[in-house]
Parts: sequence; structure tokens; C-alpha cells
Amino acid sequence: MADLTTQAVPVGVQRSWLSPIWRRILGDKLALAAAVILLAIVLAALFAPWLAPFDPYETTRRPFIPPRWSEGSLPQYWLGTDGQGRDMLSRLLYGTRLTLVMGLASIVLGGGLGALLGLLGAFYRRLDPYVMRSADILLSFPAILLGLALAAVVGPGLTAIVIALSIATVPDVARITRSAAIVVMGQDYMEAGRALGLPDRTLIWRYLALNCISPVFVFMTLRFGQIILIGAALSFLGLGVRPPEAELGMMASLGRDALFFAPHISLLPSLTIIAIVLCVNLLGDALRDLLDPRMRNM
Repeated sequence: MADLTTQAVPVGVQRSWLSPIWRRILGDKLALAAAVILLAIVLAALFAPWLAPFDPYETTRRPFIPPRWSEGSLPQYWLGTDGQGRDMLSRLLYGTRLTLVMGLASIVLGGGLGALLGLLGAFYRRLDPYVMRSADILLSFPAILLGLALAAVVGPGLTAIVIALSIATVPDVARITRSAAIVVMGQDYMEAGRALGLPDRTLIWRYLALNCISPVFVFMTLRFGQIILIGAALSFLGLGVRPPEAELGMMASLGRDALFFAPHISLLPSLTIIAIVLCVNLLGDALRDLLDPRMRNM
């Protein structure tokens, strides 16, 4: 009998499913533009220590300097300064990096745990009621409420936000993964694997997980934008990182009192958040259309 591990899995599961995606994104101008902008933002955040013209935490006696395109600007401060005289460009670079790290950590922790629970619930049906009821309980708690509760217990900070966003991500990913895994469990190659006596670990990771990765990956891509927004909202409310740390939501909050005479303090980090979320959502929509056969054939 032919080896199941090489022939039972549908075509494209064991091969890289990312290979045709980039070719099709190159043909989608909107998705390509979003990918280029997002890549530029990520690279700018990654190389913030080398790109930032000033120390983002250094205060000066020149507060509320407007950006270069406004009257009264100074040439060394491209995007002006905030209320403490700190360079806005430097703080934007460092704030974007912290915001992206917050979103990535939350989606990896929460998405990974949610995907694992969804796979186990679909594979071991006796666990399914417990997994789904736990997900329903978590869904009843908004992420902002979790952030408030965790901030009261461990104090406001990056740790509280990451934990809250991770917990809020678990039930959604678990439900998506379970739905995809139940469909896969009904396929013939899963029954063939059981008949050959393959261990549960092989069936779960090599067959079940690989066949569920496409919808889960697309959902987590779209969820990443939501996490950025929720995390920025929590930081705006004062539950995120503490000053003088730079984070986009907190930076937007610090500029509230200066909206009428120095709007750039809140406007610049808010526009950066919008750009990140918009690019991520456009890429997520493009990936959904590429990986969903029903959308592809429309």
C-alpha cells in the first residue's frame, strides 16, 4: 500500500500554499500598494534606532513646534515636537514598533492557543463541549473590560494589554479553527490515517492542522488589525504603556489637550494607526479572496 503520508493529503497541503499568493497579489494593485506601505512601516519601526533623528524620550525647551509644512516650524524637527518638546518623528518610529510588537504578541499567543483548542475540540469530540462553552464564556467579556480588570490586578502596562488582547483572541480563533477542522475530519484521508494506525499527534499536526491553516491564517490577518485598534483604544484610556514610553494610542491621548493649537500631536499617531489597520485589512481581504475557492471563482 502506498505511503499515506505522501498521497493521502490533498494536493497543495504539503506543498507551500504561499507560493502562488504573492504572484496573484502582484496582479492586485490595491493589495500590492497595501503590502508595500505596510512593509515600509514595518521596516521603519524595525530600524527605528537608526532612523530616529533624536532620542524619543529627550525633552527640550521647544514644545509644540509644528511640522515642516506649517508656519513656525524648525528644519531639524520634520514632524514637530510634542508638549514636552520631544521629537515627534522619533516617537512615531518607536511608538509604531511598540504597537506592532503588542499586536504581534497578542495574535501569536491568543491565536496559537485558540487554534490548538479548536483542533483538539474537533479531533476529540468529548472535549468539544468544554472547548466551545469556554469560548462562549470568553466571548461575553469585551477586550476593553478584560483590560480594565487586568489593569486593576497587575497594573496598567504592556503586559496587561497583551494578556487582555490574547484572551480576547482565543475564542474567535478557536471557533474558526473548529469549524474548518470539523470539515476536514469528515474527509476520507483522516479515516484512512486512523485505519493505518497513525498516532493522534501525526493526524492532528500533519493532516488536520495543515488543511485548516488557510482560513485560520486569513482570519488572524484580519484580526491583527482589530487588535491594533483595541490596543490603541486601551492605551488611549491609560491602560497601556506608561509615559514616557512611546506607543501610538498613548501618544494620541497625550495630544488631546492641544488639539486646537497643536493638532499634529494626536493626528500623526492616529493616521499611523489608520494606515496600519487599513493595509492589514486590505491584505486580509486579498488573502481571503485568493484562498477561498468560492470567492476565487466569482
